[in-house]
Amino acid sequence: MSTPASPVPVRTELFGPGRLATTVGVLLLISLVAFEAMGVGTAMPAVMADIGAVALYAWPFVTFMAAGVAGTALGGRWSDVAGPRLPLLVAPALFGVGLVVAGTAAGMAQLLVGRVLQGLGAGAQGVAVYVLVAAVYPERTRPAVFGMISSAWVLPALVGPPISGLVTERFSWHWVFLGLVPLVLLAVGLVVPAVVKLGAPDPGRTTQPPRRGLVAAALGAAAGVGGLSWASQQVTVTALVVAVVALAVLVPSMRRLLPRGVFRARRGISTVVACRGLLAGGFFATNSFLPLLLTTAHGWSLTMAGLPLLTGSLGWSVASMWQGRHPDLPRPLLLRAGFAALTVGLAGQLLVAAPWGLGWLSVPFWVIAGTGMGLGFSSLSYLLLQQSGPGEVGFQSSAAQMSDQLTTATMIGAGGALLALIAPPALALAVLIVALAGMAGLGVAIAGRTVA
Repeated sequence: MSTPASPVPVRTELFGPGRLATTVGVLLLISLVAFEAMGVGTAMPAVMADIGAVALYAWPFVTFMAAGVAGTALGGRWSDVAGPRLPLLVAPALFGVGLVVAGTAAGMAQLLVGRVLQGLGAGAQGVAVYVLVAAVYPERTRPAVFGMISSAWVLPALVGPPISGLVTERFSWHWVFLGLVPLVLLAVGLVVPAVVKLGAPDPGRTTQPPRRGLVAAALGAAAGVGGLSWASQQVTVTALVVAVVALAVLVPSMRRLLPRGVFRARRGISTVVACRGLLAGGFFATNSFLPLLLTTAHGWSLTMAGLPLLTGSLGWSVASMWQGRHPDLPRPLLLRAGFAALTVGLAGQLLVAAPWGLGWLSVPFWVIAGTGMGLGFSSLSYLLLQQSGPGEVGFQSSAAQMSDQLTTATMIGAGGALLALIAPPALALAVLIVALAGMAGLGVAIAGRTVA
């Protein structure tokens, strides 16, 4: 009787001769989007001062976010209908053209056009990468793939802001955009050999009926997210009216773009999508306000206030890589552990926000939160592909990313509103953290429902 063949080592599956270029290209594409996301904020004060539009400071961020939502939805639909081949070629090209347009901008209009192109490309590319992973990598290697994708955000988080600041001061803000263009071309060149072999999904294997109205829903979601993002930064009657109109457009759009049962945590893919929003919203909203808490309540310098963010990113990276080396562990169990760690990390920040709180506690508790993200985020990515039928990976991937984007934007907007209504800032942020910790606790309760 023959002896069963030993499974191919995960590292060989990822970096063997047949997939080395694809793996490196995917990681480079993700890293470039991450660097742009982390570094542009540092350069933006100089950008707006140079083009004389400081009063419109929020708009480059709002347009990028809104275009990203549209790109995510449209990229998912395109990938399901035609496969990831064209999206993985067109989306980076759009992103690269957007970098050139923004990097050569002499006025606000051109800058916003560039940001829209970048957002469309980044959104569509993110979904197409998930579809590529489903098509190219064996299931057992996917935890490791998603662990590396998560880690691909860490280096840009660490070096993006300082490099962006250095380039802006020594050369020009234009090179923060233009300097990434050659790397985009390199990344596309690396993934092309794998991408050109992929075709459209077999219509006969598609498990879901065609979804109609996705293009209109994508545009509606983009308009809604843009309106909410702008309104969250204002405290006026006009902003309130804009927020109400944005919600009236956004809610029906999201019902079309998300799987049924997301808000009821129906077993299977619906709970996966819901958990993605809970996990991302809790972490990224707190990540946005933690430096403000440390500088206002504890007198930390901006440099010191970035320390928890740094250590949290490192915790995320280590946990992501660890789970990737254990492909046989149950992902719902890891997801529940991730939500539990995030809950502890968030609750610990209340010891920082309290009047008698200790600022240094933010560092160890945010390492715990980052560890939770490393366990949970990669597990959700694996479960997403596991729960998606043929011909619907793009739709489900775009739904998960939109759940992430929308929840994060909503909670950041809620934090801004609390800061406008409640003083001192530490008290406002404590209220926000309590709500976010409750969201993470809900994730612990429903993590087991991610498997149908």
